[in-house]
Amino acid sequence: MLRSIQLCRVFAQPFALIALFLLWMAVVQPSGQTDDQRGAPMFHLTSTAFKAEGHIPQRFACDGDNISPPLSWSGTPNGTKSFALIVHDPDAPRAGGYTHWVIYDIPSSVTQLEENVPKRESVTGGGIQGANDGGRLGYTGPCPPSGTHRYYFRMYALDRQVDLKAGASKSDLEAAMKGHILAQTELMGKYKRSSS
Repeated sequence: MLRSIQLCRVFAQPFALIALFLLWMAVVQPSGQTDDQRGAPMFHLTSTAFKAEGHIPQRFACDGDNISPPLSWSGTPNGTKSFALIVHDPDAPRAGGYTHWVIYDIPSSVTQLEENVPKRESVTGGGIQGANDGGRLGYTGPCPPSGTHRYYFRMYALDRQVDLKAGASKSDLEAAMKGHILAQTELMGKYKRSSS
C-alpha cells in the first residue's frame, strides 16, 4: 500500500509541473499572443510596387524613370507626432553604404507617400526632404554597379518633429531622432540592373 502511494507521488510530480507551466503560460502569454499582438496593431510599412524582399521594378531605379515608389504605413503608435523615412543601400561599394532618400517631419496624420514624390524641399501634405548621398534633395533610385543590392526603406514614428532644415543628411536625421523613436519598421526590396 505504501509503495503504491509512493509510485503515485512519483508519477504525479511531472504532471503537476506541466500543469503549473501551462498555467504560467496562460497568465503571461494568453492565447499565445505577444505584447504587440495584445496591444495596438504593429507598425508596418508596405508598397504596392514591390513585396518585402522582392524585386524593385526598374521604373523606380536609375536606369528607369528614377521616381520614388508608393509607400503606405499602418499601426501608428500612440503619441506619434511625426514620421521620418531613410532609404539605404548597405551593399554599395563605399564605407557605410549609400543613402537614397531622407525625408522627415511627415505629419502624424499622413499614412502614405504617393509614387513620384517631387524632388523639392517640401512634400505635398507635409514633410521635408533631406539630401541623398549624391548631394541632391529627394529620392534617387537603386543603381548598383554590379550584382544584386538590398534597399532598406526604414520608417520611424517619432514623439516630436525633428525641425531640421531641408537638405539634412542621414546622419543629421539619426542624431535628431535619438531618444525620440517610438517605433520603427522596414521594407526591404532588391534590385539588379539589367545591364549588370
